[in-house]
Amino acid sequence: MAIKASSSKLVESLLADLSAGSAATREAAVARLTVLGPRAVERLVALVASSAPPLARAAALRALEAIGDPRALTPALAILGNAAAEPALGAAAAGVARVFLRGRRGAAAVDRLTAVVLDRGRPEALRLAALRALQALDAATIAPVLASLAEDSSAAIRAEGAAKKTTRRAPADPAATVTRAAEQGLPEEPGGAIALRRALGDAGEVPLPLLLRVIERTREREAAEPAARREEWTMARAAAHVALASRGSRLALYDLRESLEAATTPLPVEFLAALSMAGDASCLEPIAGAYTKAKNAWWRDHLAGVFRAIVAREKLTRRHAAIKRIEKRWPAVIGVMAKGHD
Repeated sequence: MAIKASSSKLVESLLADLSAGSAATREAAVARLTVLGPRAVERLVALVASSAPPLARAAALRALEAIGDPRALTPALAILGNAAAEPALGAAAAGVARVFLRGRRGAAAVDRLTAVVLDRGRPEALRLAALRALQALDAATIAPVLASLAEDSSAAIRAEGAAKKTTRRAPADPAATVTRAAEQGLPEEPGGAIALRRALGDAGEVPLPLLLRVIERTREREAAEPAARREEWTMARAAAHVALASRGSRLALYDLRESLEAATTPLPVEFLAALSMAGDASCLEPIAGAYTKAKNAWWRDHLAGVFRAIVAREKLTRRHAAIKRIEKRWPAVIGVMAKGHD
């Protein structure tokens, strides 16, 4: 009989994690919900519109921002239009609105964000978030808004508006950044790993071999860096894995498997997201092995979730050779991972 995973139950479990006290648990849930994409949108929208704690609703908005589904815009605009909304919740709503500035409902998003920026009665943090969202548009488009901020009572708002007006340098091309890292070498300047990670998230259709080369280069860099700087390159490598996996590529599964086998602490959640999207039967034994070594409950739970996602997507049964090997080697583990609880 096949080992089945219920998408509905998984979404509900992840939505519950958005209310967790642990930031790591919330971030992991946001990443997993992003991977689920359209399947999670309806319930994320419902959570945003509910009376749930602002922390959970803001996390739901961040997942919706990453998914980019148009259904997210209406609740985001409603929050931005609510003068009593929590600043953090409003800032998350501004992030959603930014995604749709150039879309069919772009005018509505621009209008609402502009109203927030110009309302001196709104919290400064929210106004800054709305202004930064509008900065996704070119300076000429928002010039009237920026001009009106020159005499604003908030020094932070004045400074942010002035910075946008005086910036002349064209924004870096994410695809060019990734291509340069693959063909010429990784950036050496401080913050280079963070810049590369961001570029990987926005680079679009970079050739798959170049993404694989970035993974190989970042892995080499990790090994050469001191512990204090190693994590930022691990995160960049994880972003490259997500970029590959989101396009259905399994070119770098070998690196995901080897990373699991070598891990002594939990890996960034992006590794799990990539495995959820592109992992195949060859990944199940490394996942099970990592599960048996794990001491961290969060890590064990999410390894089990990825295991079930792969089994469901690949339609594997207990008769599959990989499942049989796991049952033979770790007889107590297969049942736990299939059911998702200890």
